[in-house]
Amino acid sequence: MRFVTKNMHAFLDYPVALALIGLPFILGLGNSNSFALLLSVATGIAAFILTLLTDHRLGVYRIVPYKWHLIVDALVGLVFITAPFLFSFSGIDANYFWINGAAVLTVVSLHKPEQASEID
Repeated sequence: MRFVTKNMHAFLDYPVALALIGLPFILGLGNSNSFALLLSVATGIAAFILTLLTDHRLGVYRIVPYKWHLIVDALVGLVFITAPFLFSFSGIDANYFWINGAAVLTVVSLHKPEQASEID
């Protein structure tokens, strides 16, 4: 069952990017490895910029095709799932990345094909 449309995704992008920037400070990320905090903040900044440049309802410049945006999202999800293993994150650091990675991969996998959501 696929039900996430292009427009729904557009409305998720900005709050998710801001959460990736702010939550690491609120949650105290970086206890097991200071790179955990940096990785989340850098990804949030990159996600915000990507959203500004994506060809969807809330894109400001609409340069990046939406399909590419989804590919980048999937890659971010995979990086987040593997980061705790690659960088020896543990505790809240590991859980934060596993939960976020799983959420991103779930949203991408539930996405409707673009041609079916053109009028959404």
